Formats: sequence, structure tokens, C-alpha cells
Amino acid sequence: MEGITDSALYKNTVRTMETAGRFIKLSPSCIERLRTPRRALIVSVPVRMDDDSIKVFPGYRVQHNQTLGPFKGGIRYHESVTLSEVAALASLMTYKNSLLGLPLGGAKGGVQVDPSTISIKENEALTRKFTSEISPFIGPDRDIPAPDVGTSSQTMAWMLDQYSTESGFSQTGVVTGKPVEIGGSAGRDAATGLGVVYTIEKALAARDKKIANTTIAIQGFGKVGLHAAIEAHALGAKIVAVSDVSNALYQPEGLNVPELVQYYNQNRKLTGYHGGKIISNDELLALDVDVLAPCALDGTINSHNVDAIKANIIVEGANGPVTANANEILTAKNIMIVPDILANGGGVVVSYFEWVQDISWLFWDEQNVRERLRTIMYRSFDKVHEFSTQNSVDMRTAAMAVALHRLEGAMRLRGQIW
Repeated sequence: MEGITDSALYKNTVRTMETAGRFIKLSPSCIERLRTPRRALIVSVPVRMDDDSIKVFPGYRVQHNQTLGPFKGGIRYHESVTLSEVAALASLMTYKNSLLGLPLGGAKGGVQVDPSTISIKENEALTRKFTSEISPFIGPDRDIPAPDVGTSSQTMAWMLDQYSTESGFSQTGVVTGKPVEIGGSAGRDAATGLGVVYTIEKALAARDKKIANTTIAIQGFGKVGLHAAIEAHALGAKIVAVSDVSNALYQPEGLNVPELVQYYNQNRKLTGYHGGKIISNDELLALDVDVLAPCALDGTINSHNVDAIKANIIVEGANGPVTANANEILTAKNIMIVPDILANGGGVVVSYFEWVQDISWLFWDEQNVRERLRTIMYRSFDKVHEFSTQNSVDMRTAAMAVALHRLEGAMRLRGQIW
């Protein structure tokens, strides 16, 4: 497919899949089918701006594989969104859902827009038009979007309303990550960050350590990084550094996370907070800490900065933050990398819980959600770590191998491969 394979993220994802596939002797026909998505949709999203001008934004929805169940994946609003990036993220969702044991396929969507430069009114108009353009291909039993970078529960509320309006009746199961008042799940906002912390716990335990008093640096302070900081701090970890697009903060004795979160929620940026030393994002990545959690965008740790990395464990809160070349170099140094399809799976797990609650009209309390999430994250980590140990391969290859085993079995049973 023209334009699909352009991005480094897509090439890295395919490379990881093929490496793991060869290791487990995956069917060649299975590898061939997984190289490209089933469907890629490109849409134009015209919006009447506040000054009455019309601006057209490019939008995408890529559906990679639905062998295990309906397509599932987020919607991101970012100025760098491309078809290839969305396709890569869709394929990662396929492997993530398979690894976590969910009955879901993989999809992803996005609009090429900087959400910080448009008004709330323009954002709503953009969301409603984008929803209309992709509505023939989504639905509670087809493809279920969710929030991602640059989108929120409000975005999902607009999508739900637009889709339901066009359908003629309310269909709460069409999206997840919605506000609780209209069918969202308790615990969804913190889910991805909490899942990151559950995998940090397991990764530390694999090296005979506990999370209390360990040092953690978190790159990115959005929905994932912020909640990871809150949850890890609550378990006694020292969050020594965090960063956002403005700058990074470093406090070797541990940042005052509750105070920092309050400041960030009031100001929407870290700039101006005086509880830590200002450092660069590159300096944050190079800190000598027990755990580094890159929770921003892909390609953060690459061939240009990999030699500066000193963390003992890297837990990928973002999608694809460590490139394939950097992964090989770090693994050779005995640095454990917990890959994105495992580490940031908390969001899709609780999205699955939300979808189940919506279609059954039976809702759970937050404690129930957190306990069920912990069970799935712990179990998934154990499977990956066991495969890694028994076969002497890195955690990324192990995670992909576990995911591919399940996918291949399902594809063979359905007659999709032979």
C-alpha cells in the first residue's frame, strides 16, 4: 500500500514482528498478512473556523487485523500525524490486544492538527465531521475508537453523540474513554499510567527489587506520564524527574508529586514550578535512575542518544519510544526494556472493560476495575518474562512472540492462513 510503509515507526514495527516471527517459526503466510493492514481510510475533514474561513484537515483510520474480534484503537490529534504512523500504531494495537488476551483486533486513527491552536468550538466541529466521515466503518461490533494523544473524554463524548445522532439512537459502545456520566468506566483516565506502574513493579521484582524508594524518571507528563507519576509515588517510589513539551524538572530527592500535579492541572505546563531544577529532555533521558519511563511520542530513544542512557529498566509508556537499533544496543548492555505492547496496555484493557460494561449495561466500581487490570497486567508480564528467560531473547521479541502465537492459532482456525 502506497504511503503505508514510509515512517520509521512502521518499519521498526514490521522489523520486530518479522524477527519474532522467524524466531518462533511463524507461518510465512501469517507474516505476509500481518505486514500490511486490512483497510486504510483517508478522509478530508473540512471545518468552518471561528473567522468563518474553511480549513481542510487530513484524517485517517487504519484497521489492521480483526481476527480476534472488533477493531480497537485510539484517535490522535497531532500536527505530525501521517498515514504511515497511524498504520504502525494500528498494527501495534493488533499485537497488544493479542498479547493481553483481549477479544479485539487492532486499529488506529488520527487527524493532522495541532489541537492547541484551535478553539473548543473548532475542535468539536472537527471531531463531529471526522466522525461522520469514518462512521460507515466504526460501531460497537465493528471498530471502537478511544482517546489518544491530543484527544480526551470530551472528544469521545462528541464522537458518541455524532454517531448516535446519525444512527437514530444512543450507542454508548461505539467509543471508549467517555465520561462516566454517559457510559464511561470508572478508572479509565488513570488506566494507561496505572498499567505502566504495574509493569514497573513486575520488572523490578524480576530483578529482585521493590518499587518503594526506587528512582524513576518520566519523560512526558500527559495522560500517561502524569498518572504513572501519581500511582508510582503512592507506592513509595521517588519520581526524580518529569518533563513536558516546555521543559523537564529534576529533583534527586524526589519531586513532591501531589503538589506538582496540582500546579500542572492549574497551569497546564511545568514551566514556573519551583520544586525542581530545570533540565533538558535529553538530560532527563540520560539520568542514572532505576527506571526510565518514556511516555511521550515514538522515536525518543534512538541511535543519536542511546549511548547516554543509564537507566537499569526502561518501561515504554508511549508507543515506539525506543527504536529497533537502540533496542539492540540497550539489550546488549543488559538493560531491560518492557515494550509498549505490554507496558502501556492498561488503557486498552480498561477500554475493553468499558466496552463490556456498555454492551451489558452493568457497571463496576473503580476498585473492581483496578483489581481486574492488575490481574491482566501481571499475568501478561509473567508470560512475556517467562518466554524471554526460557528462550534467552529480549522482552520486546518475547512480547511479540507471545502475541504472534495467539494470532497465528486464531488465523489458522479461521482459515486465513495455512
